[in-house]
This record gives sequence, structure tokens and C-alpha cells, in this order.
Amino acid sequence: MNLLFRLFTLIVFLQPTMAMAQELTGNFTQGGLILGQTEIGSRVDLDGTSVQVGDDGRFLLGFGRDAKPQSELVVIDPNGLRGVRALKIEPRTYKVQRIDGLAKRKVTPDPEDTARIIADNKGIKRVRDTLSIRSDFLSGFIWPVRGPISGVFGSLRVLNGIPKNPHNGVDVAAPQGTVIVAPADGIVALAQNDMFYTGKTLMIDHGLGLTSVYAHMSAILVKEGDRVTQGTPIGKIGKTGRVTGPHLHWGVTLKRTHLDPMLLTGPMIP
Repeated sequence: MNLLFRLFTLIVFLQPTMAMAQELTGNFTQGGLILGQTEIGSRVDLDGTSVQVGDDGRFLLGFGRDAKPQSELVVIDPNGLRGVRALKIEPRTYKVQRIDGLAKRKVTPDPEDTARIIADNKGIKRVRDTLSIRSDFLSGFIWPVRGPISGVFGSLRVLNGIPKNPHNGVDVAAPQGTVIVAPADGIVALAQNDMFYTGKTLMIDHGLGLTSVYAHMSAILVKEGDRVTQGTPIGKIGKTGRVTGPHLHWGVTLKRTHLDPMLLTGPMIP
């Protein structure tokens, strides 16, 4: 069982008048994912934004790289009783990573490249904006491939000397052709062979807005619409897109909030 379901469990009683406790399990930190369980038919809001609740009363909360130190969770049960809870979110310190030797176009795209990037991003946003009422994430998460960690979540990226956006996933270095497996159950929601930044790219929908992305592969072994289970081979390590060597970029998002995949699996154990 992975960290998502066995660390930092908090039983929260939102109001004495409510029929049941609200169970929250996960990582109460920047980049963390929390699994919630409430009464079937309840409404859930986080900081004023509606949260999708499954037919079984489960819901997910995600806190990005720069999440504020406190969030407000509101649950309204089927009888209209309203409970409010302040959630404390632990801050993190992030590294700076400098990467040189990248092709100039991959750091400063020309107008033609920019058009490709816009088209690529539309496909990614389409997947992240899809809210399937499934709970495939309950399978838990494992590492999709093993090897040295060459990039961590949240690090500030300086590419060819130019500051860029923070890194929104984990990079794992491995030999070209190493098999990548699905870390959790889900449906293949995107499979693209030539994205500008990420090369051969795959996305999996795990339900309730939780998706994962796999980039820079040399081969994609599944197609859009395929159902995969934890451990299913989905691709092979490569060096397509913006890279300096073969590796996997693995990212996880809740809707459009980037999360730290390492918090779902724990440290890689040889």
C-alpha cells in the first residue's frame, strides 16, 4: 500500500451536528494529494471552488507547489448541514536546477514552434479538464520506472542560462528502451508521438480529475481509450522532445494543479 492511503490520516469532525466524520488521508503539504470520504450526496468546496464528489462519497484535494499555508474545506451534507474546517498545508523548500546544452529552439521557440506548443497544450488541457466519475486511483501508485532521480518536483529550472517555469514532475534516468509501466489503474486519455517539448507523450486518467503524464518516450505501447492496470507496460524510455539524455518525465495533476508524484509512492527503494 502506498503513502496516499497510509500516511497522515486525519479524521475531521466538521460539526457536532453532522451525521458522520470526514476522513482525509494523504499529504498535507505543497504538492500533496488528499483523499476524502464523506456522506454520499454531500457537496464539497475547497477555498470557494467546487470539488467533484464520486458516487461513493469520495473526493480528491490537491495542493500545488505554491499552495498557501491554510485552506478552507466546506462540506454540506444531504440535509443541508454545513461544516467548515481549516486545513494546514506545510511549506516546502525547492532546489534550483541548471540544465545546459539544450537545442536553442527548445528554449526559445520560433513562431512556428509556438503554434505547435499551443496545439499541444490544447490536447493536454482537454484531458485535464475531463472529470470522469471513476476511482481508479484507489489502486495506489508505484514507480513507473526505476533509476537515478535526475529532476525533482518544484525545482526552479534555468535552461541554457534562462530562468523558466518550475519543474512540475519527477525525472527518472534510465537506459534507452527501458519499459515504463502504469503506476496506477486508469484509462489512456492521450497518446501523441511528437509533442514539441515532451516528444512521445502519454496521459492516463485515474478518475475525479486526477491524471498522469509520461514524456520523452521512445515508444508508446498503448492507445487512447485503452484501460490499463497498475504494472501494465505503457511505453519505453527515450530522449524525444526537450532533453539532454534518455529519461522519463512523470507528472501528476489534479485538474490543472501539479502534484509531486514522489509523495504518492514514497522514496524509490532499490
